[in-house]
Formats: sequence, structure tokens, C-alpha cells
Amino acid sequence: MRFDDQRKRMVKHQIAARGISSKRILEVFLKVPRHQFVPLTLSHLAYNDCPLSIGQGQTISQPYIVALMMDLIDIQPTDRVLEIGTGSGYQTALIAEIAKEVYTVERISGLLRHAENLLNNMGYRNVYYKIGDGTKGWEYGSPTCKEFEKIIVSAAAPEIPESLISQLAVDGLMIIPAGNRFYQELIVIEKKEDNIIHTNHGGCAFVPLIGEEGWQE
Repeated sequence: MRFDDQRKRMVKHQIAARGISSKRILEVFLKVPRHQFVPLTLSHLAYNDCPLSIGQGQTISQPYIVALMMDLIDIQPTDRVLEIGTGSGYQTALIAEIAKEVYTVERISGLLRHAENLLNNMGYRNVYYKIGDGTKGWEYGSPTCKEFEKIIVSAAAPEIPESLISQLAVDGLMIIPAGNRFYQELIVIEKKEDNIIHTNHGGCAFVPLIGEEGWQE
């Protein structure tokens, strides 16, 4: 089966069938070629309903989980989005199709450079890249950006990093898996002027978020 056909089946059976109805999200999943973001030896599995290894102990997430996280924070065309965990760059591309700008942080330099080259070659010009500690967000990143309307974290934290909360705009939304190294809950955080609202959206399992405000290696 051709990759285009596999992608259509993925969207229909893995994403839309599980309740993701946003036209914007379904369209970007139909557009972005997931097989280009996995190792060549795994490209035949690119549209399966599962995460895949991208090397160095990291994974490209299950398509449905990426769609769910994007849906829960309701990314808008005017949003500046902070992404923690660039990984393969697949989620970065999906977000970049919708958001005004994406600021993406990855601690593993080889992964970031590979994703940056791939995304540049694909024509994405609204993405900014930083190698560093994802728990500190866009601290010292270039260009300077102090706050974000949306933050999406693609690795599991033992607690919600305060640095990320401080970089979330008032009325902004952040989604992050939090828990232990083996099982987490998917948490959406809404920042208000005078309080922080947490909502739980079920269990999940992500690679650990390594950093000063996350897990230690």
C-alpha cells in the first residue's frame, strides 16, 4: 500500500475514529508524511498505531497521542507554541502547519540537527531551534521569547517544571505527561491571573524528561 493511502487509513482509523474531530488537526495529519521522520528501516511501520524508535533511547510518539495532545490545547493560527522534546521533528511539523511560530527544545544535539535539516528541507520557516534542558523552556533561546500561548511537552516529568509554568502566557494552555518513569497522567494546565488549573486526561507512557527540573540521568 502506498504511503499516501496508509496515511489516510491512519487518520480515519487511529485518529478520527477515536474522537478527534478537529478539521484542522485531521488535515495536518493527512498532509505531513510521517514516514520521512522515522529511520528508513522502519518506514514500512510509519503509519502503524504505535510509537517507534528514532535512536538514542528516544521515540516518535503514537500518532493518536500526538493528535490528542494537540487537540487538548487547541492550537490556533495566532499561537506561539513552545515544544519540549523535538525528537524526530514530526510533531514540530504538525504544529508548524497550524501555529504562527514553534519554538522547539531538544537536549540531544544529533536529534535536533537532524530534525532541523529535515524541516528546513521541507520548507518550514516558522520554527526556531534550541539545544538544551527542556525543563528550563526557552531560557536563553534565540530569538528571545518570554511567554507562549501554548506549551506541549513530549517527555514525562516527575512534577510540573516551574520554569515552564512561568513561560506560559495568562490564559495559555500547557500539556505535559507527569508521574513516575513508567506510567504518567496526561495533564492540561491552564494559567489564569490568580491561579493554575490542572485537568487530568488519562494514563500514558513517555520517555523521561531529563533536566534540572525533571529526572536526573
